[in-house]
Amino acid sequence: MAKQSHAALDRREAVAALLKDRGDLLLITGLGSPSYDVHAAGDTDANYYLWGAMGAAALVGLGLAQARPDRNVLVITGDGEQLMGLGGLATIAVAKPRNLVVAVVDNGHFGETGMQESHTARGIDLAEVARACGFIDARTIRDLTDVEAARAALHQDADGPRLFLLKVKADNLPRSLPPRDAVHLKNRFRAHLGLPVN
Repeated sequence: MAKQSHAALDRREAVAALLKDRGDLLLITGLGSPSYDVHAAGDTDANYYLWGAMGAAALVGLGLAQARPDRNVLVITGDGEQLMGLGGLATIAVAKPRNLVVAVVDNGHFGETGMQESHTARGIDLAEVARACGFIDARTIRDLTDVEAARAALHQDADGPRLFLLKVKADNLPRSLPPRDAVHLKNRFRAHLGLPVN
């Protein structure tokens, strides 16, 4: 398989642009850099950061989307994590949530383990995988104009799940660390949703 080039989006700029004027969007983040990028864009009680749940972000987003069909749900995860959770894309496509978008920040590397090349740097296209599974919209985003269009789509009705593949530079940026206390994160997210805190 031919090596794919990764476009020059700045990951922090792209994530911040995607989350601009996010309204009541609920957000699940994948392990590592996606959590740092979301936190750098602004921490809110509507952010649920996953720690130590490699490969699970998209499926946690599915559960939330099913539990709260009245709210739009965005998952922001990385290519390494989504590669580990490929089967989750099939499950999401079969479930057909109308209120779920999975945004994969793809730098072609495993950022948390030493920046080794991931499979996306070697030709695996996660947008094509999502499309083959049955996502109704699976688009590759390579510039800020496309990010703006994706942001608008976050708040539009859809007939099923969508996946946005953000191609970004393979930069190892300073960490913007969100809270790591899992009980605190769970409780503040439940409180945000108006659920009892225990």
